Amino acid sequence: MAENFRHRCRRIIFDSNKSDEKLFDILLIIAISLSVIVVLAESIESVRSQYAGLLLGLEWGFTILFTIEYIIRIWAAEKPWKYIRSFYGIIDLLAILPSYLDLLIPGARYLMLFRIVRVLRIFRVLKLVKYIGDANILLSAIAASARKIGIFIFAVLTLVTILGSVMYLIEGPDNGFTSIPKSVYWAIVTLTTVGYGDISPQTPMGQLFASIIMITGYGIIAVPTGIVTVELSKVSSAPPGKIVCDNCGAKNHPRGAIFCYNCGASLEND
Repeated sequence: MAENFRHRCRRIIFDSNKSDEKLFDILLIIAISLSVIVVLAESIESVRSQYAGLLLGLEWGFTILFTIEYIIRIWAAEKPWKYIRSFYGIIDLLAILPSYLDLLIPGARYLMLFRIVRVLRIFRVLKLVKYIGDANILLSAIAASARKIGIFIFAVLTLVTILGSVMYLIEGPDNGFTSIPKSVYWAIVTLTTVGYGDISPQTPMGQLFASIIMITGYGIIAVPTGIVTVELSKVSSAPPGKIVCDNCGAKNHPRGAIFCYNCGASLEND
């Protein structure tokens, strides 16, 4: 009897095929969304001062609800430890832990905004599995681009350090560039074309130098996009189970291939 009930709980909680399974996920998503709204409302001073008691009651109500759900998930899971260490298992724990931590660390309850991540379950409820393949292609392209983007970011960090140092020498503390780190911050804001305006060059030489950095920024911003686009094109055009050479772009390498048949380069995306 108990085992049958456990099996039914496992089916309802972890599957999304039958009507009762979908209903559970939909109700859970509604509860998660409402709990996030409560956390957001509680951060507004005027709302908190007027409805403090109600918000606190709702907050603990959702916490108790999600605590019970978390315990049931562990109990019903076929492999409890695997669930606990999984992505959703960690998120489920983060959804309830902040309320208890808030008893020891004031303000920790705002970490309950992690609950919104659980809404990702809607991909199962609405049968959006067909989009997972596209997501995997994008992730593969990003992973293949990681090394190049890492080198690019390192180069940009080196560049903004040099540019910030030069601007510090040109403008100096009298014009707001009080230190090299602050000047580097200005260089980052300028190179990315964000332009907060909290610091700006005042001398003609500084303004000319800033103009050059701004124009350079337009070219630099496009680089990561180009890198990811190239890798995305490779992944998209490669047949399933085949490997594309990063060096020459040759395709149709069988799984397990170590070197490119065309140029002999190492197939690091294996």
